[in-house]
Amino acid sequence: MKIKEAELKAAAYNTKDFPLWDLPEISFIGRSNVGKSSLLNSLIGRKNLARISSTPGKTRGLYFYLLNNKLCFVDLPGYGYAKVSKKERERWAPIIEEYLGSRPNLCGCLHLIDCRHEPTEDDKLMSEWLRMHTIATITVATKADKLSRGALLRQLSVIRKVLGLFEEDLLLPFSARTGFGREDLWQAIDALL
Repeated sequence: MKIKEAELKAAAYNTKDFPLWDLPEISFIGRSNVGKSSLLNSLIGRKNLARISSTPGKTRGLYFYLLNNKLCFVDLPGYGYAKVSKKERERWAPIIEEYLGSRPNLCGCLHLIDCRHEPTEDDKLMSEWLRMHTIATITVATKADKLSRGALLRQLSVIRKVLGLFEEDLLLPFSARTGFGREDLWQAIDALL
């Protein structure tokens, strides 16, 4: 998909802040520091529409990015980062759950996993939660440029096994730095839409 227009349209810090529109939405979820903002920027061909930080846990709300006035990417707060206060994490949880569980615009979710590591308990819980709520999910193995081809293939197998993904469940490698996997991921997003 060619993105000609892209803008941050809304930031939601509670459920009342969710935009009222009928646009299809694709959400991005994953551990803090997994590369959600980098992946989002790479997909839309912008360097810093979604803010990238060297400090994990900076996404404090749900950010709605309007693309070509017909599609929205939604960047959700990262999970699993210990330096974010427990109180702050507890504040995010119901907002994220409300969004993922009952947002009629949601067409699917990109669940990001750092391909260099085995999925964490939090990754497993999120994968199970998405499956239990029958949310169409594409699992994306980020930072694919950090591994050799052989190591990447081995890690994809580990991710698939640990998360309990079936053969038909999409697991796509991606590198925001090199653009590797970009076309495959756009095709999978188009299929969700």
